[in-house]
Amino acid sequence: RIAIASQLSLMLKSLRKQRGLTQEQLGRQLGLSQRSIAQFEADPDKASFERVLRVCSALGVDVLLKERSRSPQESDKSPAW
Repeated sequence: RIAIASQLSLMLKSLRKQRGLTQEQLGRQLGLSQRSIAQFEADPDKASFERVLRVCSALGVDVLLKERSRSPQESDKSPAW
């Protein structure tokens, strides 16, 4: 099973390549080094949420965060995060 961060990283890498961008070009758009982009693609679990959102935005990917609906029993509990 592949973690969500790894799946997202693979998708963003694929989109970067589809758009004909090198890691260096994408990094330049974001004010980051080529090495930062390479590290993000290789080990996305270490990337900050802000960086993930910036890469998504640069590649034209919308990120929608939505709270799951809770059962009545769960609504009495604190959030799991």
